[in-house]
Amino acid sequence: MSNYTKILLEEHEMPTRWYNIAPDLPEPPPPPLHPGTMKPATGDDFAALFPKALIEQEMSQARYIDIPEAILDVYRLWRPSPLFRARRLEKLLDTPAKIFYKYEGVSPAGSHKPNTAVPQVYYNAQEGIRKLTTETGAGQWGSSLAFACAQFGLECEIWQVAASYRAKPYRRTMMEIWGGKVYPSPSDRTEFGRALLAENPDHPGSLGIAISEAVSEAVTDSSVRYALGSVLNHVLLHQTIIGEEALLQLAKVGETPDVLVGCTGGGSNFGGLAFPFLREKLAGKMNPVIRCVEPAACPTLTRGQYRYDFGDTAGLTPLMKMHTLGHDFIPEPIHAGGLRYHGMAPLVSHVYELGLVEAISIPQTECFAGALQFARSEGIVPAPEPTHAIAAAIREALACKASGEEKVILTALCGHGHLDLAAYDKYLSGEMVDLDLSDADLAEALKSVPVIA
Repeated sequence: MSNYTKILLEEHEMPTRWYNIAPDLPEPPPPPLHPGTMKPATGDDFAALFPKALIEQEMSQARYIDIPEAILDVYRLWRPSPLFRARRLEKLLDTPAKIFYKYEGVSPAGSHKPNTAVPQVYYNAQEGIRKLTTETGAGQWGSSLAFACAQFGLECEIWQVAASYRAKPYRRTMMEIWGGKVYPSPSDRTEFGRALLAENPDHPGSLGIAISEAVSEAVTDSSVRYALGSVLNHVLLHQTIIGEEALLQLAKVGETPDVLVGCTGGGSNFGGLAFPFLREKLAGKMNPVIRCVEPAACPTLTRGQYRYDFGDTAGLTPLMKMHTLGHDFIPEPIHAGGLRYHGMAPLVSHVYELGLVEAISIPQTECFAGALQFARSEGIVPAPEPTHAIAAAIREALACKASGEEKVILTALCGHGHLDLAAYDKYLSGEMVDLDLSDADLAEALKSVPVIA
């Protein structure tokens, strides 16, 4: 038997609907709150940030939402994305487990982020918006939004977390190739950024700070809106095309996952893969263990508190019920920049609270060790973010080796690491260290979380 398996869908088999998990959950997720009144937010409370269509999706109770043809037309540049069986990795680990990975690195930006960037830009363009602002950590979201803006003729301004801006200059170049304007965050372009730089000129930044800067720029002009690359319901909705395709692909080879693992920072990659499978689990059609994997340095699910908190550092956004480390939390500048967010998506937090998914955290040296095993056997250099899921999949495969169980393991390789080679250089040279969040730092960051009666 060949030691290479690539499971493809034909173009006409690509799903034409996104899946909304909210109506299938045993309990509805808690609503966002208006930051002034502390009452449930309405659509009008989001109007300065998002177009009407996205606000409707954010609050929708429809199980499925049709994907417009103009979005499908852009999706066809890279979708359907392939599902691979990692036979060479299985051989390396000498495991009886079958390991499958859904590869999103085939997109123009090299990650899963265009799955939501394209529809977000489309709906803004439909409402006559001329410019979008956003934040980015590792740069995958910023480059994806710049790409999508180029498809529909919108301007794009991006605040990139300063630590990543300095460490990943070619991500900035990619954004600029697609017409994006990129600023390090904190920046001298906003009042909030200038105040932070006055305190610390070498501030490493955070996603929460970058969100504050992008939001503050968007709300000053009615022709400008804000776009978010993770966390919110409509973002996770768009990403479910990953899981819907994976279900069809596994059905082609007669497989059902026993374990599903996904890296979790804001939750979009994990939710995109896991939610369609969770639907099937809730319907009694399969029973996989579904496991979130986060960095030990930013462990929102495993060590954060489930509370209402702001999505940004300045407190400009509605409050969301989520697992949070505190909106003032400044994570260590680990190499998985896309996983350095203080809160977890409300939907992912909710299903975790309901006991429908598990969560673990893994230190970055173990993640990069697993990435080398993956790269040297499967040939793809992973982005730092999915190395967490790879490490968890390897743990599970080695447990199968010890027990003799023949489990099917599924994960999402949400992007390649071609622009993250500096991180691999740090690991290979022995300079990478594990960074854990101390109890004292966690307690200090949680002090800023609002107390909601």
